[in-house]
Amino acid sequence: MKSFPVSFLAETLKIRKSNVFWLSILFFVFVSAMMGLLMFIQIHPEISGKFGIVGTKASIMRFGEPGWINYTAFLNQAIAAIGAVGYGFVASWIFGREFSDKTIKDILALPVSRSYIILTKFTATVIWCIILSIIFFATSIGFGRLAGIPGWSGQIILKFAKTYTEVSLLSILLCTPVAFLASYGRGYLLPFAFIILTLMLANFSGLVGLGPYFPWAIPGILSTPPTEDMKLNTASYFILILTSVSGYFATLAFWRFADHK
Repeated sequence: MKSFPVSFLAETLKIRKSNVFWLSILFFVFVSAMMGLLMFIQIHPEISGKFGIVGTKASIMRFGEPGWINYTAFLNQAIAAIGAVGYGFVASWIFGREFSDKTIKDILALPVSRSYIILTKFTATVIWCIILSIIFFATSIGFGRLAGIPGWSGQIILKFAKTYTEVSLLSILLCTPVAFLASYGRGYLLPFAFIILTLMLANFSGLVGLGPYFPWAIPGILSTPPTEDMKLNTASYFILILTSVSGYFATLAFWRFADHK
């Protein structure tokens, strides 16, 4: 097991020294700032014209009465959407960069078990995604306070934190199939196409009533108030976990047995 700490340290150094890590943080902060700005314009509709297209968008998008209840509901839906893209991007970068940078042979030549390499990369992926989730949560609350959203309540925030954590964790679990496709496709193109496809299918599955059984639609359903025809059940969580576990072992099998010439 001594190989794991060494491998993990090397992986974290690569991430920390990469511009991609800091750019991902900036992206999540930017999105949370936009969430706060939209709510600020909702509270002060008279200034919407001063913000150009952003103000027009905010005037069109109505989230009910501007308050912390609607704002936190909006944030839960937002993390389900940007989590699917952002967390998927993280997984595709961590696994796909070894192929695009042509360092895969160097890594596999090291005296470290390939199982440890995969475990290290997934551990780094989860930690990176958790950091992004925490940053989005904290900055969204901060920008909401700056926007002067009425109706602040500790109880509302606690309820929001619970749902937000669940949605974030479920989204993170769905990174494993992306990691497999980044490995199988030996780069970024295939996983990026897959992320876009799953977003489209998630919306379509909701329209036909199959959302609770399509893994990539489940975080989005959890982020919204349940309805009679769109409610998660035990099978929903089982399907999502099965998808995550399958993605992990598919990635492990590819790295262990595929020809890496």
